[in-house]
Amino acid sequence: MANYASSSRPRFLQILIFTIILTARAQLPGTWELIVPNAGIASMHTAVTRFNTVVLLDRTNIGPSRKMLPKGHCRYDRNDVVLKKDCFAHSVVFDLQTSQIRPLMILTDTWCSSGQFLPDGTLVQTGGDLDGFKKIRKFEPCEAGGNCNWVELKDVELANGRWYATNQILPDGTVIIVGGRGTNTVEYYPPRKNKNGAVELKFLAEVQDNQMDNLYPYVHLLPNGHLFIFANNKAVMYDHEGNTVIRDYPALSGGPRNYPSAGSSVMLALEGDFSTAVIVVCGGAQYGAFIARSTDTPAHGSCGRIVATDPNPGWEMEDMPYGRIMGDMVMLPTGDSLIINGAQAGTQGFEMASNPCLYPVLYRSDQPAGLRFMTLNPGTVPRMYHSTANLLPDGRVLIAGSNPHYFYKFAAEFPTELRLEAFSPEYLSPDRANLRPVIEDIPETVRYGEAFDVLVSVPLSVVGVIDVNFGSAPFSTHSFSQGQRLVKLAVTPSVPDGGMYRIKCTAPPNGAVAPPSYYMVFAVNQGVPSVARWVHLIP
Repeated sequence: MANYASSSRPRFLQILIFTIILTARAQLPGTWELIVPNAGIASMHTAVTRFNTVVLLDRTNIGPSRKMLPKGHCRYDRNDVVLKKDCFAHSVVFDLQTSQIRPLMILTDTWCSSGQFLPDGTLVQTGGDLDGFKKIRKFEPCEAGGNCNWVELKDVELANGRWYATNQILPDGTVIIVGGRGTNTVEYYPPRKNKNGAVELKFLAEVQDNQMDNLYPYVHLLPNGHLFIFANNKAVMYDHEGNTVIRDYPALSGGPRNYPSAGSSVMLALEGDFSTAVIVVCGGAQYGAFIARSTDTPAHGSCGRIVATDPNPGWEMEDMPYGRIMGDMVMLPTGDSLIINGAQAGTQGFEMASNPCLYPVLYRSDQPAGLRFMTLNPGTVPRMYHSTANLLPDGRVLIAGSNPHYFYKFAAEFPTELRLEAFSPEYLSPDRANLRPVIEDIPETVRYGEAFDVLVSVPLSVVGVIDVNFGSAPFSTHSFSQGQRLVKLAVTPSVPDGGMYRIKCTAPPNGAVAPPSYYMVFAVNQGVPSVARWVHLIP
């Protein structure tokens, strides 16, 4: 009996520790759900449309996917080393309401390309590799049952080929395309009449090192109309009208932060008089990990926060609970940021990272340094290289992709990932359902500076102010959401109106605060957001 008790003790301790871990996980905020077991493709680039559909996009020369194109719609490319006749889809559109997946036809290579929504809701998509290097494509979204598809423009192309570039919509609704591998220039779509193609941006060349680290630069449109451009470990304020750098920011300590060493970045919510913009950059790989192809070099855990509009800006440093490479920072409707996906060691690139970071982290921007990070309920699916995260209109975050292999590879430690998941932040927990507002009435279109009313219903009586926030629909790829922003409107306290509540709002004042586009508009009551309604913001 003594021997039996002694031998069973380790087993008992294992069970006890496992139970404690499960209990601890269950007590962490947030929930996960599998929404599609097989999307057919691993999404390298993801964007949510105003029709509540999601465009998923991989690269074309990746060989067979797990979704076929419609009969008779094959792609023919004699230069494709894998499939000369390719009848597989490499882009799909996902209907959030029905979970149906429809294949889309993409012709040229979109590997590591960039994108942005235009003011009319069209997704413009630029660059890539090989035959896609100078390509411009458009996707005009449609109702879920429609037949909209990719169109590859033939009458215009990029002045410079772009691979690993970043796109950002500007106050006038045009799009600036910044950088790319070996391309230290900017250009515009539609092309500017007074500019002769691409314009040199010397800053991009100055920050390039021997493992690049200046690719997919973090580009944020500041409320003064200029651009905050961050690459490697440095940033500038760039006047895109005059093609001049008007401010050099202090270097951010902690090593490189952009591809192939990328962490992620957000601009915090714009509010008040909209004159202040705060940028946060978190995580990244250690310098040299990419050159050495080191999969076990620990990632950075530091974040830098800077008031980009301050006359004398400086970086405020703080540490995340985990080091993280390839994390995605997603602006939530509340103004907090979700840090999700990625790995705790290695670098970007095929099969060059390890130790997946399964724990999301909430960055509470209004808290003092040292109290801003909250660890959330972990997922179970590693989301490594080529994964994405996008805010959905219902307040969840869509998690897609992860393919750290050159082709699709399912028998691997970190396999090609076709599952789509959704993470629900704590504000969607059942115990807060009676605080969740419903937008009953809101204009479909508003103009800059326009006063308008929003009518909401709430199960419990409203205490305090209900916020109304405009959230953009960014283009998510390679750990950065291009064009992401959240604008908190000026509102008056809600007034009871026939069993509901009327909120008087003022639209953003100009295109520097919120470029013309379709926005997800959320009513937020005590930190709990409504399901968004799409509103078209126009001049």
